[in-house]
Amino acid sequence: MLDNYSVMKKIFLCCLLLAGLSCAGFAQDIRAGVQAPDFTAQKVDGTNFTLSSLQGKYVVLDFWGSWCKWCIKGFPDMKEAYAKHKAKVEFVGIACRDTEEKWKAATAKYELPWISVLNPAANDLVRVYDVQGFPTKIVIDPQGKIVKIVLGEDPAFYDYLNTVLK
Repeated sequence: MLDNYSVMKKIFLCCLLLAGLSCAGFAQDIRAGVQAPDFTAQKVDGTNFTLSSLQGKYVVLDFWGSWCKWCIKGFPDMKEAYAKHKAKVEFVGIACRDTEEKWKAATAKYELPWISVLNPAANDLVRVYDVQGFPTKIVIDPQGKIVKIVLGEDPAFYDYLNTVLK
């Protein structure tokens, strides 16, 4: 017969195992060469955007926030790259840790010409894409695979786009 300590120990170990299994399904393997997780999020005009709708084109996911000074500082270079390459690539700005009002205001203030969505609370893309800091840019190829991840505002990102999208 089991004593209370043994029963409690077994229950505790089962809970740890279940917690580990449930978290394992949540963690994504985000690196170059893996399929980019699909998502749907709200655009500024209130309609839904789905990442898979852009299959067949290169895509740049730009994780940013209106509160992020480096993100804002990078907008002029982003606009230049977008204007130069928009026939071959679509940029998708994902506003993170913003209210809807601040996101819409920043999108209008900085006149962002690309698709802009608000990070959905129900499916936190920061966690899904394992974003470690802001800004983070993730380049996805026409087949939907991640080919490059750039943390921070780095001129090498634009060099990479120029090389890939010649």
